Amino acid sequence: MIYYILSIFLSAFLLFQVQPMIARYILPWFGGTPGVWSTVELFFQVFLTGGYTYAAWLVRRVPRKLQGRIHLALLVASLIAIALVGFSWPSPVMPDASWKPLNVDTPTFDIFKVLLAGVGIPYFLLSTNSPLVQAWFSRALPGRSPYWLYAFSNIGSLLGLLAYPFWVETTLTLKIQGWAWTGGYALFALLAGYGAIRSMRGAPGAHGAEQPNAAQATPTSIKPSRYLQTLWILLSAVASTIFLATTSQITQEVASIPFLWVLPLAIYLLSFVLIYADERWYNRRVFGVLLVVASVGFAWALADTSADFAQLVIVYCFLLFVCVMICNGETYRLRPEPARLTRFYLMTSIGGALGGVAVNLVAPFLFKGYWELPISFGLTWALMLAVLMTRNSANKALRVRFIFQVLVGATVLLVGAFSLYALVGGKTNGVAFEERNFYGVVRVKEANADDPVWRRYDMVSGIAVHGMQFTAPDKRREPTAYFARSSGIGLAMVNHPKYGHGMRVGVLGLGIGTLAAYAQPGDVYRMYEINPIMVDLAQGEGGYFSFLADTPAKVTNVLGDARISLERELVSSGSNQFDLLAMDAFGSDSVLVHLLTKEAFAIYLNHLAPDGILAVSVSNRRIDLRPVLWQAAKYYNLKMVFIPTESDGQMVFTSNWVLLARDPTLLEVPAIAQRVIPMTNYTSMVPLWTDDFSNLLQILR
Repeated sequence: MIYYILSIFLSAFLLFQVQPMIARYILPWFGGTPGVWSTVELFFQVFLTGGYTYAAWLVRRVPRKLQGRIHLALLVASLIAIALVGFSWPSPVMPDASWKPLNVDTPTFDIFKVLLAGVGIPYFLLSTNSPLVQAWFSRALPGRSPYWLYAFSNIGSLLGLLAYPFWVETTLTLKIQGWAWTGGYALFALLAGYGAIRSMRGAPGAHGAEQPNAAQATPTSIKPSRYLQTLWILLSAVASTIFLATTSQITQEVASIPFLWVLPLAIYLLSFVLIYADERWYNRRVFGVLLVVASVGFAWALADTSADFAQLVIVYCFLLFVCVMICNGETYRLRPEPARLTRFYLMTSIGGALGGVAVNLVAPFLFKGYWELPISFGLTWALMLAVLMTRNSANKALRVRFIFQVLVGATVLLVGAFSLYALVGGKTNGVAFEERNFYGVVRVKEANADDPVWRRYDMVSGIAVHGMQFTAPDKRREPTAYFARSSGIGLAMVNHPKYGHGMRVGVLGLGIGTLAAYAQPGDVYRMYEINPIMVDLAQGEGGYFSFLADTPAKVTNVLGDARISLERELVSSGSNQFDLLAMDAFGSDSVLVHLLTKEAFAIYLNHLAPDGILAVSVSNRRIDLRPVLWQAAKYYNLKMVFIPTESDGQMVFTSNWVLLARDPTLLEVPAIAQRVIPMTNYTSMVPLWTDDFSNLLQILR
């Protein structure tokens, strides 16, 4: 008995420990956007389905003794593969820098390729363990239900997830994390190999546990109907969709960090832990009432865009918990006899993978906004209503068919309604342009349409404005928003000794190109932007913005992650010798950690001229970046000042900028000195961030 518990627990722990670890490792390669985590989840859901498919095939179709031999051979092969790459990569599961993408055209494919190379084989074998061990348990102890082992599996998954942000990430470097995980996998391989050998013992039946024996043969052990199997898939798909949609909703407004990835996934797993440990945790009446409460909270969250982030996280997590408990609770109530458990797990894993496909591949094609969350929430309501309508029916087949038909019909109606809205509904709320890709949703909104003096266009991503431009000729070329002349970046621009004398400027985060409004004849501007939609809009698509078209400077737009582009430029052509390097690459209220590490600052300083200024936007409502910048300034012996600016209600937004320079006199000119908040006596216990170690939890406001 101990073997079954230990084997399932360890494999589940490793399965869900590797997800945030490898995502954290490759995050900088793909711009640090929330889409990376969703794509990583899709990969793991697909491979989980592959592992369950293999387990079902092995148990159902392969003779008993051959099952163990095949599985043992795969385990040995995986250890050999890990050993071959172990000393040429940072760790055996973390591909080296040669795997970084060369462009941003196919991020989903590139992420899949890197994950396949790094963790594909071990993850596949880990994912096979739970259904295999449960099937072998059912064979060895035919009178006992194996479903309780699934609760141990989910407890292991939950602990693996929670251990990462609260202990692993905060105490171990990424390299050590990779080696430690590899050691855990080697231990798992030994346990799984022992289990494979045990499975070959006993009476040699033709096939495995899927063949009902006398103890298992009951009227309900007949093959589940197609309607029932499809319903397993649909319910799991809805749960998966709402989990991924909630994750996107949270992470796109703060940061793509493991803690905010792990929280929704932990709630998702908790539902399995509770339901499979004791189905009494799921009571239809109670969760029907909780669904009404969640609906009120959801409506409030959508209506109040200025709500406190912590409150929003609580609302969304509560909504997620209620919905996945309903979906997974109803799925568990429709579970088959143990003789069919591998089929059951396979169908539910297919549903999970289809939910990932819906969020990552289908939704961006169908919708211009993030509509997955309201759609999946609507499907949960449809499920609950269908269940309540049929709860007293004695005919299980008719009940299953009715719930299936309700879910299919509700899916068609909801997807159709939101697709129609995406085509014709956006214009009614001032949206002149809306487009979605891997990097998020970008909108252009028209404001003050009836006032020719103050009419303007805003570029919006998430809930943050990335720039605005007025249409009136006397205001059209004026820098606005966070980049106004009174802002920290504005002061740094116009008071630099090279201003008006052939200034070289680098900008990390193009936005609408507002900083080009400062350019003078002879200036050279190099703009770095990862989102192709923003580049197209800044270059004049749709006629909304014209800062780049109007500037007298020579402007070059570099598409791709800013840090990777700067790294490659150092190697290929040397330093750009920027007189000013501005960093405003934080989408919405998110933070790209890889742009704030010691190694990133080394790249920036290599590209700065000796009298250059590094300007960093820290206008973040959720996170205080000053401790991180202070540590970097201290490490590289840089002068650092902080400049806050208040909104004027029209052309200037509230903004906070930090200016850093090797030469202190650059920041001591009167126009700057009278506006700064000195950092001379500032201190912080936040450690210096590196590519191997960072902790965003420490700087949450």
